[in-house]
Amino acid sequence: MSEIKSMTAESVGEVLTEAGAEVMMRSGRTDSYSAPREFSFEVKALFTNGMGLHVVARQFNYRDPWEAKGRVNDMVDVMLTRDGALTTLPKGFKWFQGIEEECNLDEEMFKEVVECVRSVNPKLYLLQEMTGDL
Repeated sequence: MSEIKSMTAESVGEVLTEAGAEVMMRSGRTDSYSAPREFSFEVKALFTNGMGLHVVARQFNYRDPWEAKGRVNDMVDVMLTRDGALTTLPKGFKWFQGIEEECNLDEEMFKEVVECVRSVNPKLYLLQEMTGDL
């Protein structure tokens, strides 16, 4: 079985920055259970093509009974935005087909989503609106 790779706000931000996005991030839940936020971290990114991603790690997963070293974020939820509003991708893409959020993505799936969104030509929206496909 492969080792689980934990994601942090910094590692997610680094993937997005390397893909050319402008990135903002913040942490939520800390090591203290009294932290007020319901998420571990969130990262927002905006690509030069106008597409954006809002990445949220909602809670920690626990890999051992005493939380000694097993408290990780190995999956994230990703919402897609265009011009500041939630959106789907045009037909023909693997991700965001008929939905604005992809849930429970591991690091490899997240990298696929980033590459997909980074490479979208926004003119596809106009073309598919004209043809009635969107």
